[in-house]
Amino acid sequence: MKFDIRDIKLANKGKLRIEWAKEQMPVLNLIKKEFQKNKPLKNIRISCCLHVTTETANLAQTLKAGGADVVLCASNPLSTQDDVAASLVKDCGIPVFAINGEDNKTYYKHIKSALDHRPAITMDDGADLVSAVHSERTELLKDIIGGSEETTTGIIRLRSLEKKGLLRFPMIAVNDADTKHLFDNRYGTGQSTIDGIIRATNILLAGCNFVVSGYGWCGRGVAAKAKGMGANVIVTEIDPLKALEAVMDGFSVMSGLDAARKADVFVSVTGDISVIDERHFKVMKDGVIICNSGHFNVEIDIKALEKLSKKKRKIKDFVEEYTLKDGRRINLLGEGRLINLAAAEGHPACVMDMSFANQALCAEFMVKNSSKLDKKVYKVPEKIDRRISRLKLTSMGVKIDTLTQEQKKYLASWEMGT
Repeated sequence: MKFDIRDIKLANKGKLRIEWAKEQMPVLNLIKKEFQKNKPLKNIRISCCLHVTTETANLAQTLKAGGADVVLCASNPLSTQDDVAASLVKDCGIPVFAINGEDNKTYYKHIKSALDHRPAITMDDGADLVSAVHSERTELLKDIIGGSEETTTGIIRLRSLEKKGLLRFPMIAVNDADTKHLFDNRYGTGQSTIDGIIRATNILLAGCNFVVSGYGWCGRGVAAKAKGMGANVIVTEIDPLKALEAVMDGFSVMSGLDAARKADVFVSVTGDISVIDERHFKVMKDGVIICNSGHFNVEIDIKALEKLSKKKRKIKDFVEEYTLKDGRRINLLGEGRLINLAAAEGHPACVMDMSFANQALCAEFMVKNSSKLDKKVYKVPEKIDRRISRLKLTSMGVKIDTLTQEQKKYLASWEMGT
């Protein structure tokens, strides 16, 4: 078995941490039991490009339990948990190509290694596998029946491919499932982003001016958690509806430049490029902290920051201090990569439970239905979404009501009024 990880001797530690996460992933555990019995993925080669974390390890084990031949590579150079990678190789026999802190050359070499598996299904977080297949590894297209995408950034790329008529196989937008973006993006990103910032800096959020760029589901979560810790939250947006919603939720809303003048902490969660750029750096306060919780490290224009700086030093783990030519200091966290995984452990397992339940069930759906699907981006079937939500409620001991026949008839009719 080929693999490329930091140290196989870390496996014992990783195994225990994977078991800890498993205890908080009841929905995926139920799906794993079904997969073990029915083998819906038997002999299906799956290449996964995901954050190599304890939660991902449980997903990989679930796919393997379903009969799949699984290979995993990292979807971000700083998100790999090396002990988890070691345990997957040693204890589960799953090839992993991921090393925390790997450079770009190694990162793309690992993506190539995952594609050398000749997958029938791709499973992406950021669409790097799909992009590589469409641009560099087109010989693999004949073997691929479809794939799934975990994150907003990846879906933006996939919809661009689809719009231009270039998408060569069907994809399921897992991020668009209600049981994913309403929970993972809002509660997971919200909590884990704050966790990453605090671990990296140990600052007190209460009383600080905390700027959130982007009020999508991730931005909503980050803003809510920062507010809950006493921060004065400012939101920047380009969408008038989202900006209005932020105002109605009780946040200050202003332009990015105005916010930059006030910010003590500035977080970008938009999925777009150069959200924090030279214009903002020039007006920021001395000692400001800037970070990103979007998928790629493009939201902060680091090249512009370097151009404006006369000195750079690593002041502590995950914190690089840039001293500008006028003496002001700007502190960049986690090299501009998503801070919740660069400096912390990512989303809590109980949230990823639903996201990865979607991934597992969508892989099963793709095996059963790929021949009926066009080369386009599909939403997660509502049946899967509702099944996962019901399983999650059951695992939490929560009971809900059902409609009576009379109520069903009323909702299905037009004749009945007041």
